[in-house]
Amino acid sequence: MSETSEKIEQIREQKRSEIEQENENLTDTEGIAEEAPAEPVHIRSADHFQEVTNTYDVVLADFHAEWCGPCKMLEPVVEELAEETNAAMAKVDVDDLQGLAQEHRVQGVPTMILFSDGEIAERIVGVREKSDILRLIHREGGA
Repeated sequence: MSETSEKIEQIREQKRSEIEQENENLTDTEGIAEEAPAEPVHIRSADHFQEVTNTYDVVLADFHAEWCGPCKMLEPVVEELAEETNAAMAKVDVDDLQGLAQEHRVQGVPTMILFSDGEIAERIVGVREKSDILRLIHREGGA
């Protein structure tokens, strides 16, 4: 084997090693939760909802309707919580996603459901003070 061939083989081996190391690093970060977005996520479908509740450790799902006055009062609170916490805020329009609302037994709006690690941790019906909601989010680790 010539000196040039040996050098090329060394470079190839070094590159293989670097690529393997990069792949190991990617695998190591799989268990780390994604940082929640700083604004509410508007849910488009049941699959999208499932994706959001599985992606983030703590998710506050706000089931609302455009025609609902109390829902509109709650909207700025949800936006502030998205900015101030590491919990994802999911906005679910019950008129657009009736099946999802039925699946989660939403009988009136506003209804907020707090998910922790994909499981329901708390259900809030009606308008609540921001501090009450914040306390629940912190309890679930979405500080």
